[in-house]
Amino acid sequence: MAYVGFFLLINAGAFFLFAEDKARSAAGLYRIPEFRMLMFAAAGGSIGALLAQRVIRHKTRKQPFADMLLLIFGLQLGAVFGCGALYLAIV
Repeated sequence: MAYVGFFLLINAGAFFLFAEDKARSAAGLYRIPEFRMLMFAAAGGSIGALLAQRVIRHKTRKQPFADMLLLIFGLQLGAVFGCGALYLAIV
C-alpha cells in the first residue's frame, strides 16, 4: 500500500511542478530547473510529468528535454514489465 501512496504522491508532485514552472514562465519569474523536473520524473513521477506535458502543454517543443522524459518513462516501463516477468517466472 505504501508503494501506491508514493506513486500517487510523486506523480502529483511532478504534475504540479510542471504547472508551477509554466505559471512562473508566464509571469516572467525565475524558472524551475529542468534537471529538477527530470529528477522528479526519474524518481517515479514520469506519468505525472508526461500527463502535465500534454494537458498543460508545457515543455512539448523543447526536444532534448522531451526526449529525456520519454527515455525515463521507457526505462521505468521496461523495469516494471521486467520485474513482473521475473516475478511470474519465479512463481
